[in-house]
Amino acid sequence: MRKLLKQLFIAIGQALWYRLGSLFGRPPPAPAVAPAGPLRIDLGCGTNKKEGFLGCDQRQFPGVDVVMNLTKRWPWKDNTVDEAHMSHALEHFTGPQRVQIFNELYRVMKRGAIATIVTPYWCSNRAYGDFTHAWPPVSEALYLYVSESWRRGQAPDNDIVWNPAGYNCDFESEIRYVLHPQIKDADENTRDMAITFYKEACQDMVVRLTKK
Repeated sequence: MRKLLKQLFIAIGQALWYRLGSLFGRPPPAPAVAPAGPLRIDLGCGTNKKEGFLGCDQRQFPGVDVVMNLTKRWPWKDNTVDEAHMSHALEHFTGPQRVQIFNELYRVMKRGAIATIVTPYWCSNRAYGDFTHAWPPVSEALYLYVSESWRRGQAPDNDIVWNPAGYNCDFESEIRYVLHPQIKDADENTRDMAITFYKEACQDMVVRLTKK
């Protein structure tokens, strides 16, 4: 009983701190759970925290370890996170907020660390059904901008050097797709044709980011 009461008081305290911090611009508190091994964070986990990861969300859902605002400074020091996961969360943020998320991700991750970002594919109706999704849907083009060399050469106004609200991250990205069940077992040429030209062929986009 005492343990349950203690957990309840901790949860209430985290929620109150988050609310007050958002009002006064303070960063969220340090993680409530300190992992014994590598630091792996599941961002925007909701009620489906990835096993072996620290669950992080703006709401105190069951399983959430750290209540935080992803658009503010994150509660980890530079170069301390070993792995990050973010599934069906990025699409809920606006373009400028996505920039902040990628910058914070880059700050806290160790060099060579990997982040996996899963979003509904922009050409699928899955991207449009949830009214809390922000515009525009996440497309492949977004991941060009998280590469410093591409950004500075092709879109310098998106870079922190020229724009205070711009990107300061540098990731290498690898994109793959979760295909519709009627397409996923087809031959490679058919899959490639469907990905390029057919609506609903892709359901989700899975991006593997590596910090340079």
